[in-house]
Amino acid sequence: MRFSHLNIVARDVDRLADFYRQVFGCSNLRAPRTLSGRDVDRGMGLSGVEIRSVWLSMPGSDEVFLELFQFASPGEGAVGFANTPGYAHIAFDVSDLRASCDAITKAGGTSLGEITNLGTNETPYRAVYMRDPEGNIIELGEH
Repeated sequence: MRFSHLNIVARDVDRLADFYRQVFGCSNLRAPRTLSGRDVDRGMGLSGVEIRSVWLSMPGSDEVFLELFQFASPGEGAVGFANTPGYAHIAFDVSDLRASCDAITKAGGTSLGEITNLGTNETPYRAVYMRDPEGNIIELGEH
């Protein structure tokens, strides 16, 4: 068994894909596709599904990828917070925390928290939580 991918449902899949390409250096793994039909409906337990699907590489991994979906008929739901049950955030280790925060803000993301040391004095781990342009939480960490 191995971990395969992380999926984010987007309001604007192209804008969100551009954000992850610009800030984190992700790249397309295949051309965007439209997924629909009986098998897609059955697999998801929904009906009338039509999805624009984008697959992006993840930095530092040749096997795990980021899958972005945009549903033609999205469901209703609010973006969560760091303490909301369910999937909370996606995390990236970076070499320059401040520069990465600036890149996120410049690309349309926002600050959520402040840079802090979540490690120890002997082994610091500076980290901060940010949001992508659609409100999904990103943890940035610097060892």
